[in-house]
Amino acid sequence: MTISRSSAVCALVSLVVAFIAGRVEAFVPSKYISKPLGMRQKMARPSSTAPLFVTPELSEEEKAEAMEKAMKAMTAFSNKYIVNTDTKYCTDKSIAAVVIKGLAEHKVTLGAPLCPCRYYDDKEKEAKDGYWNCPCVPMRERHECHCMLFLTEDNDFAGEETNISVDEVIELSSGMGA
Repeated sequence: MTISRSSAVCALVSLVVAFIAGRVEAFVPSKYISKPLGMRQKMARPSSTAPLFVTPELSEEEKAEAMEKAMKAMTAFSNKYIVNTDTKYCTDKSIAAVVIKGLAEHKVTLGAPLCPCRYYDDKEKEAKDGYWNCPCVPMRERHECHCMLFLTEDNDFAGEETNISVDEVIELSSGMGA
C-alpha cells in the first residue's frame, strides 16, 4: 500500500491537532510501548539533565517568565542538536514550533523536556525515568524522532532548515496549547 505525501501530511496534522486538543486517544499509551529490558538503566540521562523538580503552582507572571526562558532554551537546544546529528526540520516549520513549545511546557511543569507527542499515564514518572525526555532513546540510538522534530535527509518531510528562531516558534505555535 502506498501513501501519498498529502495523505501523510494530513495524517500528521490530524495527530498534532488531536494532541493539542487533548484528545489523547489518538496516541498509544506509553505502557503499551515495549522497551528492551535494562534499556532504562543503561540509557539513564546524566544527572545534569535529569528532572530537577516538578513546579509548584506558578502565578501567571511567573509561568510566562518560565515559559519564555524554557522556549529560548529548547529552541537553542533544538538548533544545536540538529547540527550535531546532521538532521533537518520538517518542511512545515510549524511542526517544529509546536513540538518545541510542548517541550518547553514540559520543562516548566515537569522539570524535563518530556516528549509532547506521546500519551503518558503518569507524566512525572516518565519525566523522572528519562526514556522519553528529548532527545529520547529512539532518537539517540536510531535517529527516529516520533515528533518529527529531527528528521534525517531520507525522510520525505525533511526540509533544508537547520535553524528556527524563538520568534518563529512563538509565531508558528500561537494558539496551540497553553
